[in-house]
Amino acid sequence: MAKAEKFEKSALVMGVLSTAEERREELFSLLEKNFGKIRTVSPVMDFPFTDYYDGEMGHRPVRYVILFENLVDPSVLADLKTRSNKLETLFSDANTTEGQGRRVNLDPGLLSLSNFILATCKNRSHRVALRDGIYAEVTLLYQNRDFQALPWTYADWASDELRAVLRSFRNELRAMLKSC
Repeated sequence: MAKAEKFEKSALVMGVLSTAEERREELFSLLEKNFGKIRTVSPVMDFPFTDYYDGEMGHRPVRYVILFENLVDPSVLADLKTRSNKLETLFSDANTTEGQGRRVNLDPGLLSLSNFILATCKNRSHRVALRDGIYAEVTLLYQNRDFQALPWTYADWASDELRAVLRSFRNELRAMLKSC
């Protein structure tokens, strides 16, 4: 019989889509209060992959990705998504006519040396139910010295630009794991 072992800690990564860049300091402060110290922030990137968010967010958002200092137990992923959903409501604009008026979209994920997993509230055939309406999706696999997209990987996460960010975060994760 196999013996259950403790999970290896993962790096907490937060994907951010934003049309509220004027409130970026406030966002970062709230993220640090809820998830711990921010270690690295990627450059701000254009988001040309879909217009899905444009109506709700008022216009085309920008994308960036945040790596947090503290490593986390992967079993807390549902909690991270629940907390990030609550933070999104603090950046909602009740005056918009379309959608919920969300101006910040937060997607928590877990980065390990072997993959990148995102939390989501949308059920699909390839996602695993965690609890409380939260699902986990293996979004990218790390094989052959790079992150590999899967058939369901969203185009932005499959992009060379975001995969390069995650490769650099993975290098930081390796150093973080050595110092534990």
